[in-house]
Amino acid sequence: MSERNIVVTGGSRGLGLAIAKQLANSGYRVLAVARQSSDHLNAAMCNVEPGALHFIPFDLNEIGALPELVRMVRKKFGPLHSLVNNAGLGTSGVLAITPDRLIEQLFRLNVISPITLTKYVVRSMMSDGRGRAIVNIASIVATTGYSGLSVYSGTKAALVGFTRSLARELGPIGITVNAIAPGFVDTAMTRGMSEIQRDQIAHRSALRRLPDPEDIAESVAFLISDKAKNITGTVITVDGGNTA
Repeated sequence: MSERNIVVTGGSRGLGLAIAKQLANSGYRVLAVARQSSDHLNAAMCNVEPGALHFIPFDLNEIGALPELVRMVRKKFGPLHSLVNNAGLGTSGVLAITPDRLIEQLFRLNVISPITLTKYVVRSMMSDGRGRAIVNIASIVATTGYSGLSVYSGTKAALVGFTRSLARELGPIGITVNAIAPGFVDTAMTRGMSEIQRDQIAHRSALRRLPDPEDIAESVAFLISDKAKNITGTVITVDGGNTA
């Protein structure tokens, strides 16, 4: 079993689970962090090489406990190879009627939590003298905007700015930092849209379809691989040509 440990947040379902499975099948040891496991994650752990995929129960809203999370993971599994900041809330709503607590909740989980987690993962990597990549999952709405997603778009735009600046900070020690901006992916979140909305989004895309979670997962695997060792500070868009 590879000792290239990769932390994937929000790894129990949807996009995060697709990323976790792809990386586990690519020879990494994946530590899927989420509040709760899921039947799909449990099934995935049985369908990959033994020890390739682990569930780490943790509430990423608990900002103060993030240093201990990193210490625990490092002590149990060894040095960290990479981090994928995928977890996030996608709650929609017109800003004028969005509760203040929800705005704070979105920024807490989508911005403060991944930035703080990255801080302690990077410290761990520097202490161990190793570390390969940080990959942040952003969104095309960080630059295009979308009605009803103003707060969510703001959080993802913050993550893109964080990505570009951190790439400058970590470049001298060889750690790459990139973001992936998915379009509307065929997940449970978009399945909550009406059929008309989904068709409209697909019709606007050059390829006339929504990307699959596996498309995003493949991009993550590429950015973590040595094939992408000279790619840093950039945003890869995976949206079926929605923004083309």
